[in-house]
Amino acid sequence: MRIPVLALTAASAMVAALALPAGATAATATAATGTASAAAGTDGGGRRFDQPYTGFAPAGTVLRSASPRAAGLAPDPIAAFEQQVAAWADPASGAGYLFPGATSLMVHEGKIVERGATGYATRYSAPQAELPRDQWTPARTDTIYDLASLSKLFTSLVAVQQLESGRIRLDSPVADYLPEFAVNGKGAITIRQLLTHTSGLAPDPEPALWQGYPDIPSRVKAILDTTPVNPAGTTYTYSDLNMLTLQLVLEKVTGRSLDTLVREDVTRPLHMTDTGYNPPAAKLSRIAATEYEATPARGLVHGEVHDENAWAMGGVAGHAGVFSTVDDLAVLAQAILNGGTYRGHRILSRHGVSLLEENFNQAFPGDSHGLGFELDQIWYMGGLSGPRTLGHTGFTGTSLVIDPASRSFAVLLTNRVHATRATPSTNPARRGIAGALAQAMPVKAPGGGRSWFSGQGGGTTSTLTTGPLNASGTVGIDFRSFVNTEATDRLRVEASSDGGATWQPLTLHVTGTGAPADGVTSLSGQAVRAWWRVHAEVPNTASGLQLRWRYTTDSVYEGRGVNLSGLRVTDGTHVLLDGDKPGAPLTPAGWRELPAGGAH
Repeated sequence: MRIPVLALTAASAMVAALALPAGATAATATAATGTASAAAGTDGGGRRFDQPYTGFAPAGTVLRSASPRAAGLAPDPIAAFEQQVAAWADPASGAGYLFPGATSLMVHEGKIVERGATGYATRYSAPQAELPRDQWTPARTDTIYDLASLSKLFTSLVAVQQLESGRIRLDSPVADYLPEFAVNGKGAITIRQLLTHTSGLAPDPEPALWQGYPDIPSRVKAILDTTPVNPAGTTYTYSDLNMLTLQLVLEKVTGRSLDTLVREDVTRPLHMTDTGYNPPAAKLSRIAATEYEATPARGLVHGEVHDENAWAMGGVAGHAGVFSTVDDLAVLAQAILNGGTYRGHRILSRHGVSLLEENFNQAFPGDSHGLGFELDQIWYMGGLSGPRTLGHTGFTGTSLVIDPASRSFAVLLTNRVHATRATPSTNPARRGIAGALAQAMPVKAPGGGRSWFSGQGGGTTSTLTTGPLNASGTVGIDFRSFVNTEATDRLRVEASSDGGATWQPLTLHVTGTGAPADGVTSLSGQAVRAWWRVHAEVPNTASGLQLRWRYTTDSVYEGRGVNLSGLRVTDGTHVLLDGDKPGAPLTPAGWRELPAGGAH
């Protein structure tokens, strides 16, 4: 069940209060009438995906509702995501069933272009045991979800606030603030290492905090007494203990509890009224249920934190415990894009926000990390991933992806652990929402002309093949490419002289912003968003030469895709192929031709 679309007449109300009706979906109303045509991405005048920003959004940027087309986006990818997320929430999908319910939101340049809900916030009483049908609660656009590890972002924001106030220092040992933490070889661990998961601490407390410790003071002592599993600064290990320890530091230096710090210094200034720890019982009907737990014997967890260690800490923990909605998280994300402020309420300085986006983990490739925020993680950021893209995920099936380069973000909240954690990964949906937003943003071929796009899924090959060319001597191949792919998903140019029975890769000479070193045989990656000029040659050719552009993805992750334009093949003074001409002999398989001058 997808929440039905209401008329989009609440834009002015959204500017004032960020409140569409709970059932409104901002994308679908226009998606049915629009296609990714030449006009897509131009009506609203929005910045293109291939024109990345380098700084913060204007500090006065305020969220407001808009159709995708009015925001300069192609509506089709967004509509396709909405259809797919409904299938992910449908048990009839079999192995494709990912979660009982979900709420999603996409924003581009301050414009809310998608806001929808599907499935059910509460459906089961226990694993494989449904509640009576009249007790099912549909997911809504204002449903409140357990954020799980997205809570770490709130702890991190408070930590950066304390850095800015001078109460803590990034490279000071934790033991400077908590002397008892120095036991068992932890004296050298710094605040920076807690925030970047390079402290050497284990992933989780062992034994779990809810096992073997009678009360919160004994659990706090267990955190302080933990023994590292690696020397500080030598490895990246994602660890809840880092944030549990940071919680103790923040509470010590401020004299306030973590929930008070988050409420007074983050959520209250930003008017995030549905965000916090231990939500009140009055909001229970809006809260998505999570797991039925037999061990510990909690029954159906509904309205209290799912994470057992956070539960053992009274629902307030550095690593988990925050509940929120997509609308509240949208305000937080926009504040980050704005350089730390929203509607005149500043929670971080511009420098503080830059610390969230700076990669402190260059010594650990693949584990890029700002202070508290993960960076450039294609496994859930999909087509929005890049060196400056920041976000996080949560065990309950949540994700937040913020892309400063396009001033866009995607929020996906689900209850995938309802009523059992034995469910498939939510990562396809996380990548799906990010990829849909990335593909909705236009990319335009330099100078216009005929162009091609492939945004294929995993484990797929797309080819664009010439007919036999009447070539002689050395043949030159020139084209422009925009590549946004996983590092292992590659674009190659290949030649065949035997009618396509065998193909040989050509050496590519590439120029442009962030272009790879000269003399490569393939193009891939998401490090830059720029068009490249590409040249290749085939020596000693004869009539019958064929060329093809081949884009191949592995079965794991995908970026936005690949665009090609300006395809031109010559041998000396003769033009063998002019890709801008409608009659050029090109056969696409998996590539989609874009209208001349169009964008996608």
